[in-house]
Amino acid sequence: MAFSEGPSSAAPIAFQIHADDNVATLLDSAEPGPFIVRGCGTERTVSALEHIEAGHKIAITPINAGQAIMKYGVVIGIATAPAGIGAWIHLHNCKSLMDDRSGAFDLHTGRPEDTRYE
Repeated sequence: MAFSEGPSSAAPIAFQIHADDNVATLLDSAEPGPFIVRGCGTERTVSALEHIEAGHKIAITPINAGQAIMKYGVVIGIATAPAGIGAWIHLHNCKSLMDDRSGAFDLHTGRPEDTRYE
């Protein structure tokens, strides 16, 4: 389910919450190619590097491994791998500062991979 409605030919939109953020949240699913970043009184077009589902984070500046992931103007995690503009930012390339296990979650379900369920 998309967060916004409109013609399918329109570029996907991502919302940047705070001027210091290096990620934006996609309001529409994106395919590789242009998407619009809105927020903080600005609008610009950048390119997604891969398919990214609505509601997920996308890099809007280059992010180096070890660099803070900024959303809401605060650090929400640390990059575990470099990510270029337009890269999907999720469990595979960032970790939480609140949960040491965040790097051991299944990429799509979020289920801990270090816990055995019977």
